[in-house]
Amino acid sequence: MNSNGGVTMNVFSGVLVNIFRRGIVLFGVLAISNVLLVGVTWADDSPTEKQAPHVMLKTKFGEMEIVLFQDLAPKHVESFLKLTKSGFYNGTIFHRIIPGFMIQGGDPLTKDPANRNKFGTGGPGYTLPAEFSKVVHEKGILSAARTADPNSAGSQFFIMVDKAPHLDGQYTVFGEILKGVEVADKIVSQPRDLRDNPVERIEMTVEVME
Repeated sequence: MNSNGGVTMNVFSGVLVNIFRRGIVLFGVLAISNVLLVGVTWADDSPTEKQAPHVMLKTKFGEMEIVLFQDLAPKHVESFLKLTKSGFYNGTIFHRIIPGFMIQGGDPLTKDPANRNKFGTGGPGYTLPAEFSKVVHEKGILSAARTADPNSAGSQFFIMVDKAPHLDGQYTVFGEILKGVEVADKIVSQPRDLRDNPVERIEMTVEVME
């Protein structure tokens, strides 16, 4: 009886060892699979920013490198790139600055100081349909300026210097500052008049980064 019991226990122990070994192998395979899957997911997500178009916005206070959200707002990005490549924005100014909120520019009328009373009313001669997303308006975000009509955006844009939840889902976000957000802080802190126009001109040039 003891002998048979010993054999039975040895067989049972052997089965447990095999199961244990198979379990380790299975666990190892699953672990490796998970690592590979995580690697694939990371690889699929990471190129989005690298492949997205970048622009450099230069001012007397420094430069801001901006990545454009081509997947979220393709029409706005296409228009912004087209205008940038044509030199449309060069010589325009940030014509509206509000501390704790944003800085606004992109109006071609601002190239001529004599148009001061018309600043904020100019555009490229066409409008763009709204391309709203779930991206929130927070510091560094680039968004399209418009009138009361959601589909009235043109060339004007604004850069956030703080959060503004009331704009979320109401204005088209199409980019974000990657480097140089402190430049926006410098711009928004400049002296301004009662219409939020900077007292001194803050001109910009915008170039597409290759």
